[in-house]
Order: sequence, then C-alpha cells, then structure tokens
Amino acid sequence: RILRRPFGFSRILFKVENCRISKSESLTPLSWTSQIQKHSRAPFLLDQRKKFSTMPEIETDQRDSELFSPPSNVRGMTKLDRTAFKKTVTIPVLKVRKEIVDKLMRSLKRAALQRPGIKRVIEDPEDEESRLIMLDPYKIFTDDSFERAELSILKQLNVNPQISKYSLELTYENFKSEEILKAVLPEGQDVTSGFSRVGHIAHLNLRDHQLPFKHLIGQVMIDKNPGITSAVNKINNIDNTYRNFQMEVLSGEENMMTKVRENSYTYEFDFSKVYWNPRLSTEHSRITELLKPGDVLFDVFAGVGPFAVPAAKKNCTVFANDLNPESHKWLLHNCKLNKVDQKVKVFNLDGKDFLQGPVREELMQQLGPLSKERKHSVHIVMNLPAKAIEFLSVFKSLLDGPPCSTELLPIVHCYSFSKDPNPAKDVRQQAGAVLGISLEACSSIHPVRNVAPNKEMLCITFRIPAAVLYKNQTLNLENHDDPPLKRQRTEK
Repeated sequence: RILRRPFGFSRILFKVENCRISKSESLTPLSWTSQIQKHSRAPFLLDQRKKFSTMPEIETDQRDSELFSPPSNVRGMTKLDRTAFKKTVTIPVLKVRKEIVDKLMRSLKRAALQRPGIKRVIEDPEDEESRLIMLDPYKIFTDDSFERAELSILKQLNVNPQISKYSLELTYENFKSEEILKAVLPEGQDVTSGFSRVGHIAHLNLRDHQLPFKHLIGQVMIDKNPGITSAVNKINNIDNTYRNFQMEVLSGEENMMTKVRENSYTYEFDFSKVYWNPRLSTEHSRITELLKPGDVLFDVFAGVGPFAVPAAKKNCTVFANDLNPESHKWLLHNCKLNKVDQKVKVFNLDGKDFLQGPVREELMQQLGPLSKERKHSVHIVMNLPAKAIEFLSVFKSLLDGPPCSTELLPIVHCYSFSKDPNPAKDVRQQAGAVLGISLEACSSIHPVRNVAPNKEMLCITFRIPAAVLYKNQTLNLENHDDPPLKRQRTEK
C-alpha cells in the first residue's frame, strides 16, 4: 500500500509492506507511523528521534505549514469567510489519569504540543477520570519517540506510553494572521503581517499586489489584534505641506480620533490630519535624555508634541512650533493634557519664520552679555527628515553682535533621509554644504531607523559654529576654532 503525506509531512511517498494496524480500546494508536519508520529506507527516517529534534528550523516551518496551515480552498479569497477555514488534523495524544496531569506536564515540555490557542490537555470523551495530553506530531509517533527521561517519569507515574490519535478541528480562530494571509494571497507573494499601531488604529502600507485583498487584510488585522478596531492604508506619500497623508479605511471604525501612550506621556489627536509615527518612540526618549532641567528647547517641527511634552516635564523651557493648524491645535491640547502648558510656548508658523522670529529673539537674549552666567544648554530639534537640512541655511548670520563663548552655542539635532551607500557621510556633506562649512570633525551621526530598502533616517547633531551663526565673522570653510562636539552615546 502507499501512504501519502502522513500527518501532512513532506510530499514523499512511502512504500509500506506487511503493515498491521492494531486498535486500542479507546482511540486508534499511531502504530502505522512506527511501521513507516521500520520499513522505510529513506536516510532521514532511520532515526526518527534524532531527526525531529535536530531538523533545521526552515524544514520545521515547512512541515508545520502542511499540518497547521489553513485549507487550500481559501486561496484567492477577497471577502473574508471565516467558516471556510475549518480543517481537521490528526494529533498524537497520551491518555493519563487526571490527578497526575500537572506533575506530568512539567516533564513533557519537549513532547507536548506547542501551538498558541490550542489546549494541550483536554477531557477524554470516553473516560471522565482521564485526560488526553496533546503531543507534538513532529516529535512523537510511538512510545519509542519518548526520550529516556520522559519514559522514566511515565513509568514512575504508572502511565502507559501507548500513543493514540485524535482528530482536532481547527477553525479561523486557531490560525495566526500571517498564516491566514499566506494561505489567501497568491503563492510566492509578500504577506503583510505587521503594521504601526496608533491607539485603536492599525496603520498598514500595502503593496500593489496586496490591494485586491485589502479589505480582507484589514479585517484579519482587527480580528487578530485585541484593541484594534480600525485598519487603514496610506494611499499617498507624506509630501504635502502639513506632513499628513491621505488614508483609506480598510475595515472597522472610521473614527480617526485616537489616544496613545508613549514613554509615560499621553497624546490625543486626529490621526487623519496630523503626523504621528510610533516607531520614533525611542528617538523621542533619546533626545529627552540629553536634556537637563533648565535647558532651552526649540522644537521647529513639533507635530503634536512628542519632543516638547517630555522636555517640558523635565523642567526645560520649550518653544514648540508647527505649520499644520491641526497639529498646532493638538499640540496645545496635549500640553494641557500632560500639565505642561505653562512651560511650553506654542507657535503656528512656517519653520523659517519660526527660526527667524521667536528663535532668533530668544537666542539674542540667551546668548547676550549675561550669557556667561548661564549654565544651561540650548537645543534645537528639527524633525522634518525630507526637508530639515534645507532649513539650516536660516542659521547663517542669524545673530548680531559679538559671539558668545563656544560652549554656550546652540546644539542642533537635525533629521534627514539618505539613500547613499554611506548615509552618515552623505548627511554630513549635505548639512555642511548648506551651512558652508565642514562638519566632518564637529558633528555626530545617530542612525534612527531603516525607512525602506536602501533608505535610512539619521540624526546629525552639532553645535552651530559662531562663524556661521553671527554676522561679520570670518568664515573658514574647512577648519574653524570650535572644538568637536562630544559624540553622543547612541543606542544599539
């Protein structure tokens, strides 16, 4: 006889001769697997125990997809039908007395089924005093599949090691989102299983080949992620004046008013009208840690306040600005929400106007004749990666009068994108070209995140040279008298 794909393993056919399958009193044992092991001459079946404990991970994933993947008939589904995901699989089980289950499970961690959402211990339908322990079908086939230590504990507890098989029904609830989408989308195509979470909203960036399945993908994300009630897809790039983007609601609520917690602070906003990126949480925290109480922070492109609010909470004096009226509205709201509205001066200006107006005015006071008595630092954050470097030109000859001492000059944290093979060098050269001075020896680069293949987001930090900041100063393009800025420790 020919047995095809036992337990959904590989596509190899095994020829089995003189194979007798006996029946147990309660459930049919998996002794036919033992016969396959005994008669097959395939090299990888010579030692089942070793094979399934040392099989490479990629092989395990392939076999697992055979048994625990959704049924093949869902391929191409564009409207989610949860009932179509029903599937029955055969699982090896061990019958034990219910009073010893807890003690036994501690010794059968290797052999027990490890599948999220599936109970490893179930009631025996034929004996209320017994329980059935579900076992890993890729490790356990017969009683010979148990390791010595496992057989020893079974013997101590007077448990018959005979293996039986159990028909387990899997439903939509038992499959992970990635497994569902992999089964639905055309074979070989990328599967979207990740997203940015913004409160109750799942923000996806779908590729063209995924668009025919967009509503199904959105619903799966809602189903499989507790607390998510809306799934949206970005349908254009962030290239407009206000840094927000058009989005399409794929499934769930159309309510874009949301609340998020980041680094112990609360922010509320309309996600469809402002810019918010949860992947920048670590960067917000990094900059905040560089600040000391009493420092002054100018946040040129403040958004809804992820830099401004934590800085103000740290007792810094904050000047926060954003051109987007919606961001300005929610920035004011979030300052009040986090009880720092008395420490933040909020503006609704173009970045250039903000730098040439409120920032210049404050710097003239901060760096004036009394600046020698000042012990705090001045920081300028420019988080607009697509264009921030262009705004550096505003610092050229921004201030009048004699320059202050070098250690009191403002420190700039400017963000930028780079597609160059050497992104750090590229960003330094871009910033240096705008300022008209070399930043090779007086700046530090912090890699923030990988935005896309071959596209990096970085932060260049430097102290504005007096020769740049003040009018009527002699400017040396290659070397200036300012010492190198101490390199900030970066997170790995």
